[in-house]
Amino acid sequence: MASFNKVILIGNLTADPELKQTAQGTSVCSFTLAINRRFSRNSDQGQPTADFISVVAWRERAEFVHKYFKK
Repeated sequence: MASFNKVILIGNLTADPELKQTAQGTSVCSFTLAINRRFSRNSDQGQPTADFISVVAWRERAEFVHKYFKK
């Protein structure tokens, strides 16, 4: 039995997700999430920072993301 890692990301979309089709007709949706970091004691003057995570969804999940996720 194969095991997979599970990640839950909570953030803001930087733009509307983009849906494309492969040459074989498979749906692919890509988007970027901006995820704010908590304040750090070592950061400059307590300024918040963000990480930008690129995400790719395939097949039915790609179509779902494109249909329901908007900036």
